[in-house]
Amino acid sequence: MRVAQPNRAKPRSLAGATILQIVPALSDDPAGHAAVEIALALMQSGARAIVAGDGGPLVGELRAFGGEWMPLANDTWNPLRIRKNAARLAHLVAAERIDIVHAQSAGAAWSALQAVHRQPVFLVTSFADRMPSGRWPLSMLNASLARGDRIIAPSSYVSMAMLERYRIAPERITVIPRAVDTATFSPAAISGERIAALRRVWGLLPEMRVVLVAGRMAAHNGQMSAIDAARLIVARGRRDVAFVFAGEDRLHLRYAASVRKRARVHAIDTLCRFVGHVADMPAAMAVADVVVVPALQTPLTGRLVAEAQAVGRAVVTTAVGMLPENVLAPPRMREDLRTGWVVRPGQPGELAGAVSAALAHNPTAAEALGARARQFAEFMFSPQSVAEAIRGVYTSLLSRDS
Repeated sequence: MRVAQPNRAKPRSLAGATILQIVPALSDDPAGHAAVEIALALMQSGARAIVAGDGGPLVGELRAFGGEWMPLANDTWNPLRIRKNAARLAHLVAAERIDIVHAQSAGAAWSALQAVHRQPVFLVTSFADRMPSGRWPLSMLNASLARGDRIIAPSSYVSMAMLERYRIAPERITVIPRAVDTATFSPAAISGERIAALRRVWGLLPEMRVVLVAGRMAAHNGQMSAIDAARLIVARGRRDVAFVFAGEDRLHLRYAASVRKRARVHAIDTLCRFVGHVADMPAAMAVADVVVVPALQTPLTGRLVAEAQAVGRAVVTTAVGMLPENVLAPPRMREDLRTGWVVRPGQPGELAGAVSAALAHNPTAAEALGARARQFAEFMFSPQSVAEAIRGVYTSLLSRDS
């Protein structure tokens, strides 16, 4: 553990503090929006907010409310670039009297560790959504993320792996999930025209219920299990359901073809739609009655599950990786708080049962579940909620020695 050196007076609250975030880029994506939201929350607390990283369309938004941007290519494994960045950061930390540096990539963390050595600065690091490879030399750079004064993990699943690999003191880790764009993935933002257009393109009759199987076509994403579950649902008498498989399907062509063949073998191909990549995923999720994420292995993120709930849709997912953390379901939560179902991976019978249970809800119950799902998503995954949680990490660091 690296300890900030107390050789100059430090603020005990965010008011008057200077916080530097080091991000890969200010892109128009959840990570970029989260960085801007954090900067805004800091300035509302009286702090000074600086963001370093590659440029992007959100630089103007950051500057519009008084945030500061510094160009810094930091998402790199190049040792020469890392050393150069460390020198720039060391100068910046001293010249701007920075109190907290928040590094959000391994390359940034390694540069920051060198830059803040012997300086009275707290270092916060953010781990990736998936535990990185332990192969050298990448393992050395990734280990820099475990050396922050406070470490942010995107899930309890990653947090437990960090504790095991790096022997980190549990009190140094805070679990804060990744933000999703809850404004775009919002029922209020999705027009009826967009929903109707997709239903027409997908050839859905007005009375058809929709099960959306979301995710790139790949064996580890479990579409074959979804086909087998669909067969069971149809065999139990439901023929008013369309199973829409939405996700990139050109990378693994042989697997995609085998999924289509399985649908034909089960004689349910007329009820299946293989639509490939969908540009308007918010509308696709709004078309659905239930969104299924049947992963067999830990995905990179739990984004699809969070986005589906943001749209107010019930989700069915599997007990792998961080996915169970991203949905409210018994036994972890009471039945009246349910926002979805969690089943064992690769178990079509369990998957069919959960989807059938979701479809069995009457309109009032389905609306109530959707409202809970939306509320949960805003509380857990909105950029504003994530920014508030990270601001709390900064505040606790500044105040811990007071």
